[in-house]
Amino acid sequence: MRSLYTFISCAVMLLSGSKTFAQDPDFYIFLAFGQSNMEGHARFETVDTTKANNRFRMLSAVDCPDLGRKKGEWYTARPPLCRCNTGLTPSDYFGRALVDRLPENIRIGVINVSVGGCKIELFDKDNYQSYVSDAPDWLKNMVKTYDGNPYERLVEMAKLARKKGVIKGILLHQGESDTGDTSWPEKVKTVYDNLLEDLRLKAEETPLLAGELVSGEQGGKCAGMNAIIKTLPQTIPTAHIVSSEGCEAIGDGLHFSAEGYRELGKRYAEVMLSVWGMDLQK
Repeated sequence: MRSLYTFISCAVMLLSGSKTFAQDPDFYIFLAFGQSNMEGHARFETVDTTKANNRFRMLSAVDCPDLGRKKGEWYTARPPLCRCNTGLTPSDYFGRALVDRLPENIRIGVINVSVGGCKIELFDKDNYQSYVSDAPDWLKNMVKTYDGNPYERLVEMAKLARKKGVIKGILLHQGESDTGDTSWPEKVKTVYDNLLEDLRLKAEETPLLAGELVSGEQGGKCAGMNAIIKTLPQTIPTAHIVSSEGCEAIGDGLHFSAEGYRELGKRYAEVMLSVWGMDLQK
């Protein structure tokens, strides 16, 4: 009788736990981080804010009272997806392209924690403090919006998000501030490995999609870094590179235009669909 009681008690506990922490397997969540191009440099336009699809969601990583957003809550994805006053990012059209292509039962969620002008060291949980201590005031002020630790904020939001869905991948656009650093792939691997460990994720189930910087044909001042970015899969076998060739840039040679972000975001989606063995084109 005692054995039967123990079995029933365990079964009840398991069922109760599954309800408490139930995940929707059809809610695909992606983490996005990087510097200004992932943060969103271009002003979004009317075309970017209309016809929002409720299947594409964003988890606000900061409080934005003027936008009616609270940290840690889900909203229909409309720009800005990063912080309160940022612009259009590749994650905008990444999500839009996926919901347009995937079955209607699939929802897409994005968490974007990015800081313009930062080096990859900002997301190294063991060394970010020394990096921030020597950073200019304008960067320190952006870091403060994440309570001084963007990496920890990303992990915090990801842990909250996975109660609702399943983390399917990580989007990275960063490198302008690390141009010429051949150790960049290893530094990215450190961040990626930490995310996998802290979130209990498997690399083979959580690919890393890394976007190229503004290309040489668009006048990219850091285009030489793309050669280093392309080597990332040699260091991280589950990494995939998103080409920036032909993505329109603005005159500063560092940032994409709104149209460039739209195209780049679609390419992130195309790479993700390719990883899943699908094609973006219907």
